Amino acid sequence: MSRNPETGTQTGTQTGTQTGPETGPETGPETGPETGRPETGPDPDARWLAAVMHSAFFLLLVASAARFLQHHRGEPRAPWVIALSAALAVCYGAGLVLGITGRPDVARPTRAHLVWLTGVTALWAVLVLLAPSFAWCAIPLFVTGLRTLPTVPALALVTGVTVLVVVSQNRLADGFDPNLTIVPVAVAAVTAGVITHMRRQAVRLRESERRAGMLDERQRLSMEIHDALAQGLSSQTMLLQAAERSWDTDPDAARDHLRTASRIGARNLAEARRLVQDLAPSDLADATLEQALRAVADRQPAPPTTFTVDGTPRPLPDRVQSTLVRIAQGALANTAEHAAAHRAVLTLTYLDDQVVLDIADDGRGFDPARPRSPTGRGHGLPAIQARAAQLGATLTVESAPGQGTVISVAVPLEPHP
Repeated sequence: MSRNPETGTQTGTQTGTQTGPETGPETGPETGPETGRPETGPDPDARWLAAVMHSAFFLLLVASAARFLQHHRGEPRAPWVIALSAALAVCYGAGLVLGITGRPDVARPTRAHLVWLTGVTALWAVLVLLAPSFAWCAIPLFVTGLRTLPTVPALALVTGVTVLVVVSQNRLADGFDPNLTIVPVAVAAVTAGVITHMRRQAVRLRESERRAGMLDERQRLSMEIHDALAQGLSSQTMLLQAAERSWDTDPDAARDHLRTASRIGARNLAEARRLVQDLAPSDLADATLEQALRAVADRQPAPPTTFTVDGTPRPLPDRVQSTLVRIAQGALANTAEHAAAHRAVLTLTYLDDQVVLDIADDGRGFDPARPRSPTGRGHGLPAIQARAAQLGATLTVESAPGQGTVISVAVPLEPHP
């Protein structure tokens, strides 16, 4: 463990815990820009339900046709019923082949889907009027309409289909039958209630995920701005203040400070553009991790910061490199703004199964149990904790008032062969 660069002692308490295994190069759970949420394809449960529903429709259609032929084979309407049954099967199957049967995750149904559903429903309605035994095919139509239409049209479709089923069943019974009237209505009501509830739950879940994604993105941008830009802006402020103090007494030094501040401003502009484009830190452009961390340390005018490497450098995943550079930037920005330190040390240590980044300073320190600054801003340490958690790293913060601070981030890696 790194020690305070001034006192050589370890102080404070460990506040970070290992949160999980390192996810490997470019194959971790994140799929969006650094903290984006995973993108998912069509819901497999929805595909399974659709397959069951379509299969049930064809089974009910075949069973209804078989029942009709069993009891009404020689009747004049038999050819019409068989022809309509075949037409309904072809129409329904065409929708499956063309992929226009509708998806429940689409906000508005397509025109092709509406035409297909209207044609299927019209053929079924004529068929039921000729042969009431085909009324059982209404259940898949219920489900299709409720899953793919907006709520009001879907409920209107269910109501119309239910009325037609009740009328046809009572005709089949040669009079009013309470059982044949109540049962279809109950089945339709339960089906409509369950599927409408499921759809609304799905909408609420998507909205919740959208809000969570927005909050994650806001947190990511907050961390990026703090870690990538705050260090440079703090350095610029200090250099400009130094230039102002030495403007009359040492013009050459003042000009050097201004030139350095200008270079830092240009780099900050490049960082801002990279943040907008979701790219890696500019220090890593055409540079190794060690070179990038050394550049971060060299840009720190106050306190002066040294960078050292222990162990044999090894290739690391891009995600790990980017995160370690961001952590270093954020920690040194905190040091410059809050620590009032005389010097700081940035150390990168390569071990067999992990890489460790230590940021130590000899400043005023703080109580790790109350990490927020007196100004109440305190974005630095939470951002470091969040970044460490993304890598499944162990974060340790050692500090006490007046005794400096050591921040250590240990990222687990595959054992080095």
